Amino acid sequence: MKVAVSGTSGLLGNALVRHLMAEGHQVVRLVRRRPESYDEVLWYPEVDTERLRGVDALVHLVGETLVGRWTSHQREAIRESRVVGTRLLATALAGMSDGPRVMLCASATGFYGSRGAVELTEESQPGQGFLASVYQEMEAAAAPAAAAGLRVVYPRFGVLQSTEAGALAVLLPAFRLGLGFRMGRGSQWVSWVGLQDAARAVLHVLDARIAGPVNVVAPTPVMNREYADTLASVLRRPRVLALPPFLLRRFFGAGLVEEVLLASARVVPNRLLTSGFRFVHPTLRDALRNVLLPVT
Repeated sequence: MKVAVSGTSGLLGNALVRHLMAEGHQVVRLVRRRPESYDEVLWYPEVDTERLRGVDALVHLVGETLVGRWTSHQREAIRESRVVGTRLLATALAGMSDGPRVMLCASATGFYGSRGAVELTEESQPGQGFLASVYQEMEAAAAPAAAAGLRVVYPRFGVLQSTEAGALAVLLPAFRLGLGFRMGRGSQWVSWVGLQDAARAVLHVLDARIAGPVNVVAPTPVMNREYADTLASVLRRPRVLALPPFLLRRFFGAGLVEEVLLASARVVPNRLLTSGFRFVHPTLRDALRNVLLPVT
């Protein structure tokens, strides 16, 4: 299979490219600068559709980071990077007769908003808040491709577990010093997924003829306090602190805290499981040990 991938320099994009190539697939890297090699294709601000002829599937993973204070400028960057890029690619593919017939647009569990302990499946309604509205708008932006007959998939990724970037990488320095902490009361649900399983799930979805939303999360979501305790245990360090919301807001800004760090989303991967996907690291302890402990 020949697969075009945007965001290949990002955490998931890099892992996906490695996995696709290891499985014998050909990768075309979508870039926003002048292409520098035969396997790179310009897609922004205009899609080079000529170079996408003969490509089987397109995976769109670009999105502005959520880390940092959500100023009005940052909020617009978060929205535009997801919505405008998706619409641009979907419209371009819709106009092709010999281009990709599958489009996968990375969404996230933020689609569901903060919902307490309610179990959330792909059939659950969208939530409230800024991020939920962004992901709703982003998924809707792929409509031109779906209307043109492409199979469009929206993988809603949970919190990726990797030491390279993301939430775990941010937490590690404090936890390694024995200053591990839960966030607030720690009762909020965290829907996570190992980086290896996330990349495997993308290829599975491309092969499985699935369309629409797919929750890419491990089958064992945990509360934040359990996440903190498990991480501390794997590192053999104490978990001694509880950071109150006002301190979290001071460090990270209100937007990130309310809609990500203290948000509760108990998401389950129904469509992955019913389509035959098997997780390599189904439990948090297993996933953390895989990325934190050296192989002996």
